[in-house]
Amino acid sequence: MSSHPLKALIEAADRAIGAEDFDALMEFYAEDATLVVKPGLIASGKEQIRRAFVAIADYFDHSIVVTQGDMQVIEGADTALVIMETVLQTSGKGGSPSSVTRRATYVFRRDADGKWLCVIDNSYGTDLLNS
Repeated sequence: MSSHPLKALIEAADRAIGAEDFDALMEFYAEDATLVVKPGLIASGKEQIRRAFVAIADYFDHSIVVTQGDMQVIEGADTALVIMETVLQTSGKGGSPSSVTRRATYVFRRDADGKWLCVIDNSYGTDLLNS
């Protein structure tokens, strides 16, 4: 498939995560968005999502780098389901490098101005069914 505009948007969000620019990161989320922090733990709304990303950065000793691989987008009614490979790399606590590839699922909604906003951020994808 040709490159979807959401690919560039997600890549910009990934750069904001790596730079720990949480103010810029919140611009990608709808006010009523939900983030799967880890299986069994979600953050709802921009305030909780921002706090979650601050805690995630701290947990990984401010070393997290997020990149994306293959991507599929299914659109309907100003909503898009994004299925994407997400790669998380960290130097981890104590400098022990780690890399995890997940098959993430994201849901975006297009607002009245045509801007895509993330409403569900689930980097765990269907792995949530295993927890």
